[in-house]
Amino acid sequence: MEEAAIVALRVRARLPLDDVYIALKDAIPHLNRSSLHRCLQRHGISRLPKADREKPKKFKDYEIGYFHIDTTELRYEGGKALSMSPSTAHPSWSSRASAARPPS
Repeated sequence: MEEAAIVALRVRARLPLDDVYIALKDAIPHLNRSSLHRCLQRHGISRLPKADREKPKKFKDYEIGYFHIDTTELRYEGGKALSMSPSTAHPSWSSRASAARPPS
């Protein structure tokens, strides 16, 4: 039953391994990333087809001082939102010019 849920989510949603794991870890408490990968391998769906893989996007060139944060959200039938964004960000600024330069 649990394997059927894993396979159904992977096939229908075509999500990457980590996204499938995040979506199912609360519903299947003993699920870990390794067991999920082995399950997908058993069913021959451990790799997404090339057409379904996300292509890396190049960031737009900005002038120095721009701070960019990407966020996204995954929703599933229960209506609960799973955040896929970093949990914390700690930017810091310094008025000293030497602080911005890497050590020599």
